[in-house]
Amino acid sequence: TNCSNNYGPYHFPEKLIPLMCINMLLGKELPVYGDGQNIRDWLYVIDHCRALDTVIHKGKPGETYNIGGNNEVKNIDLVRMLCQIMDELATDLPVQPCEKLITFVKDRPGHDRRYAIDATKIKTELGWQPSVTVEEGLRQTVDWFLNNRNWWEPLLSEEYQAYYQKVYASS
Repeated sequence: TNCSNNYGPYHFPEKLIPLMCINMLLGKELPVYGDGQNIRDWLYVIDHCRALDTVIHKGKPGETYNIGGNNEVKNIDLVRMLCQIMDELATDLPVQPCEKLITFVKDRPGHDRRYAIDATKIKTELGWQPSVTVEEGLRQTVDWFLNNRNWWEPLLSEEYQAYYQKVYASS
């Protein structure tokens, strides 16, 4: 199988959605590459697992199935959605509204403007389609980060901080 960008609980902090959630909770900048117009298709991790189960049980051996969320969102719009959800769910944030934390950083060389996936085959041949909307999945993800500090706080070690500065430092 091939899939679009996954997100959800236990997502490592270097990726866009967990990075934004954690930075909002810590009152740190929300680094957005370039102009934020890069487009990604997002797939909630539970939907991905359900799709894999469908392929295992209904798929044809040797066939490739694309698994997508059927929604494409600009990175800046995704970050703004996360900010809105975090502002709604969290009462004790260091900075509110969270959109004040958005900072545009130099884009990566060769950064793709759009990642998309055509998931028509898995829908038509196997009857699978995502059941979690991006808004619902983001809300569940923000709620998870709010309630699981004991999981993600230890990941913010000095080694992680050095990596973060190297990759996301404003320039």
